[in-house]
Amino acid sequence: MKTFIFADKFFLKSAVKGPGYLEISDGKFGDFYSELPDQEANVIDQSGKWIAPGLVDTHIHGFVNHDVMDNDAEGIKAMSEGLLSCGVTSFLPTTLTSSKERLRDVAETVGNVHKDVTGAKIQGIYFEGPFFTEEHKGAQNPSYFGDPDLDTFHEWQEASGGIIKKIALAPERQGVKEFVQQVTSEGVVVSLGHSNATLDEAQVAVEAGASVFVHAYNGMRGLNHREPGMVGALLTLHDVFSELICDGHHVHPQAAEVLMEKAGHDHVALITDCMMAGGMPDGNYMLGEFPVVVKEGTARLESGNLAGSILKLKEAIKNVVDWGLATPEQAVMMATYVPAVSCKIDDVCGSIAKDRDADFIVLNPDMTLEATYLDGVERYHA
Repeated sequence: MKTFIFADKFFLKSAVKGPGYLEISDGKFGDFYSELPDQEANVIDQSGKWIAPGLVDTHIHGFVNHDVMDNDAEGIKAMSEGLLSCGVTSFLPTTLTSSKERLRDVAETVGNVHKDVTGAKIQGIYFEGPFFTEEHKGAQNPSYFGDPDLDTFHEWQEASGGIIKKIALAPERQGVKEFVQQVTSEGVVVSLGHSNATLDEAQVAVEAGASVFVHAYNGMRGLNHREPGMVGALLTLHDVFSELICDGHHVHPQAAEVLMEKAGHDHVALITDCMMAGGMPDGNYMLGEFPVVVKEGTARLESGNLAGSILKLKEAIKNVVDWGLATPEQAVMMATYVPAVSCKIDDVCGSIAKDRDADFIVLNPDMTLEATYLDGVERYHA
């Protein structure tokens, strides 16, 4: 017997449609219909609700007291399960700067476990670093910083089984242009961040193939009228995406609005940069090798600097709508299709498309999460 989801609105790739019926067959999406095509079919009634693609978090370090850098397969599985409560159905486990050996081991662990997770699906790995510079190090350990090295990257990629999808670096490091040209030719996305680069230096990296800016405004040289810097680069260069943390702490809503207006909602990817304290009570935690205090909605190093976030992606889409920065359609797009496209994983996630895995969320009209479905099966209910 066929199954159909009935809802008031469906956030499809081409348009918002509804009310109507979305076919689910053998865990895959089928067609969308305005009228029920089969009166004998099983109908899941989500009257008054909205159906959107499962959220895609392309920059996340940890959740529910587990960190990717713990190098623990069971912890990765727990993250995967926990993320369903955030509306996330696909993610890129994200590393931190560390030793070459530790990063190789983590790449291997994620590579070995990525097909065994039973919650949100691992669509690749994001290497955040270690090719950064100290001026904007954030919660990255500068003792491991260095210039990009292809041999080292290829070691990590081989250890991962070829699933590193994105790597971040600072444009002012030595050898960036050649590194970017090579890894992008291999299908790996290069993002730019934790950097004191000038506009010109950022532009060289973008011309070489870099296409994403790491958590816009944070960990980078700010906008100055004589040297536009990294922020000037992400606001003015064409065909680039910007990650954005919309928790109300990392970026002021008006600064987020400037980025959305200048770059366009279709070039802003909502991310969390969440660390292990996500989904946990306030207290003391670790981010990589650094102790972090979580209280009042933030995660901070002993210096007081922000250290990742405890944001859930479902909160980010609600925030940008509540702040008047985006329509519900734009908010959903920025947390599904845009991050997927920016990391070149939009062939497997980020939109509702026929014959694709039926990973979707049910939203209330106030943008709160009602339920998360994976392969057509409800896995989380608020």
